[in-house]
Amino acid sequence: MRHDLVTLRIFVTVAECGNLTRAAAREHLAVSAISKRIAELEALVGTPLLQRYHRGVGLTPAGQALLQHARQMLQLIDRMDLELGEFVAGAKGHVHVHAVASALIQHLPDEIESFLTRYPGVRISLEERTGKAVVLAVADGSAEVGVVADPTPVYGLSSVPYRSDRLAIGVPTGHPLARRKSIRFAQALDYAFVGPHGDSSLAVLMAEAAAACGKPLEQRVQASSFEAMCRLVETRLGITMLPEGVLAPYAAQGRIRIVGLKEPWAQRQMHLVVRDPRQLSHIARTLIEHLQRSAAPA
Repeated sequence: MRHDLVTLRIFVTVAECGNLTRAAAREHLAVSAISKRIAELEALVGTPLLQRYHRGVGLTPAGQALLQHARQMLQLIDRMDLELGEFVAGAKGHVHVHAVASALIQHLPDEIESFLTRYPGVRISLEERTGKAVVLAVADGSAEVGVVADPTPVYGLSSVPYRSDRLAIGVPTGHPLARRKSIRFAQALDYAFVGPHGDSSLAVLMAEAAAACGKPLEQRVQASSFEAMCRLVETRLGITMLPEGVLAPYAAQGRIRIVGLKEPWAQRQMHLVVRDPRQLSHIARTLIEHLQRSAAPA
């Protein structure tokens, strides 16, 4: 069974208008031409697609099924034409990206900057969110691409590996742990923490690790940003757990000390998440491929 795209588009117009005369006006065709196309389509599928009424038309069950498939096919054709046009005019588009702080503070900004240098016609809206909020934004379509870190559940979203980072303990200079090269997390729990936002994936990981150790997690203060957490550690309000890449600039300036964590879960995997890879725009797919290539050497 071979379908004519023009006829399918006319059928969708008739279904949306509910009237042959209005459909003919929208398509700039004669009513007789519309009727002929619909008759040919019904003959092709072998069953009535429209119910004729005195003041218009409605869809039969077969017509309802065809309408759904026809819309999907026409959307794919329109997207194909748009993407092929981008190759002629230069890639363009707008991608909404939501990411956790761990990605934003470490590698993601430089990789997006290099992507925009290559594709200057593209716009990217980049927002920082907790892991849970990133997943919700991708699921409801607010964001096309998300970046999350373990152990954030993705609840049926499609995900691909991105970068990994390693968690470590940051302590003030002169702290009893400052001279240690590495410790177990249970040893860190003997001290008060400067903790992250309660909904963050890092907060969930810390709570689960403390429960596994059978020891309480004392959080003297919680901060909404990694920068604030490091600043609070400097002022000796507690120790903290953050990616080594976040702690390193402060340690290089002698403002805090980094103590390694001898835990398998300290090595975290980040993921790029999308709702449905088949529905991604061409430029969003290109961005994901760029991020994966950038992360590959790491």
